Amino acid sequence: MWKSRRVFFYLLSEMVPTFILGVLVFISILLMFQALRLTEFVLVHGIKFSFILDIMGYMSISFLPMILPMSLLFAVLMTYNRLSMDSEIIALKGAGYHGSTMLTPAVALALVVALISAQTAFYVAPWGNRQFELLITHLGNTKAAASIKEGTFSEGFFDMVIYANKVNSEEGLLQDLFIYDDKNPTSPLTIIAPQGHIIPDLDNPGHSVLLRLFNGQIHRRGQAHTVVNFESYDVLLNDPVKFEERKKSAPSLNYTELQNRINDPEIKPNDKIGFAVEFHKRFALAAACLIFGLVGVGYGVVNERRSGKNSGFVVSVGFIVGYFVLYIAFEGLSRSGKLPAYVGPWIANIIFAGVSIRQIQKKLS
Repeated sequence: MWKSRRVFFYLLSEMVPTFILGVLVFISILLMFQALRLTEFVLVHGIKFSFILDIMGYMSISFLPMILPMSLLFAVLMTYNRLSMDSEIIALKGAGYHGSTMLTPAVALALVVALISAQTAFYVAPWGNRQFELLITHLGNTKAAASIKEGTFSEGFFDMVIYANKVNSEEGLLQDLFIYDDKNPTSPLTIIAPQGHIIPDLDNPGHSVLLRLFNGQIHRRGQAHTVVNFESYDVLLNDPVKFEERKKSAPSLNYTELQNRINDPEIKPNDKIGFAVEFHKRFALAAACLIFGLVGVGYGVVNERRSGKNSGFVVSVGFIVGYFVLYIAFEGLSRSGKLPAYVGPWIANIIFAGVSIRQIQKKLS
């Protein structure tokens, strides 16, 4: 028993540092995809670097439910691959250790990470995602020009579509403006102006933004087409009296809030499907930690030293890509109603569990 315990802690001590390294590596990779946008905020729109650090921190927290199983697979594969390369697996078998002795540390670590992942998915990550949403909303209100791209139509901008040929984010100046406002569907407005100036409310930042237009036209379409010329026209983009905090998206809802949305009779059936899929998705990602632990052992152990040399990272990336391709495909089928909400998110887990169990029986028997 003491010898088995020593093997258990030895394998665990090999996996834990690699797991922590994997978390840092995968967070860095995911943030790299946002690097261009974040750099643009700093250099072009003049956003404070501390604000960018907050965004990166909250984004990293919201990524954790995906990063934890990925990092676990990376750690287990790398550890068992190294043990195979150094012939330690053969040595342990020769010393009389059963395959279950070598499998137990990976399963134990996977179980701990799965519990952490479930807690993270239902409470920590939604909090991080919510803070990220509020920061972006605050950015849109206080640095409204940062939300407008030159030469592109910005949809959803304060419930309007806005186009500007040129944008000066530092001074909030816009040129060659086109605005389509359909807040009143029966009488939508089209506003054209050669110049505009975004004026934030410095006393209550984030609550009100004034867009002042110069020398333009307002086209109102209703029973009759009306055109109004103006020298100066103010568009209040966000009224502090009517200001409402941005509603929580599904990824920002915690366990209790998701359950309430699923059981709320006033929510439309199609919306309930989305909430139900989100609920099962989080459990499936937590369970994926256990599956990835088995996959790591099954495919980390190699019989030929040449074939397994330096292949741990490549194999882990291959499995991660394969898993998420299946996962996204079947989750999409659940969201479209072609599969029940409690089926789609779990299919990738079932497939990978079956493959990994067969592989473990082959390699550790």
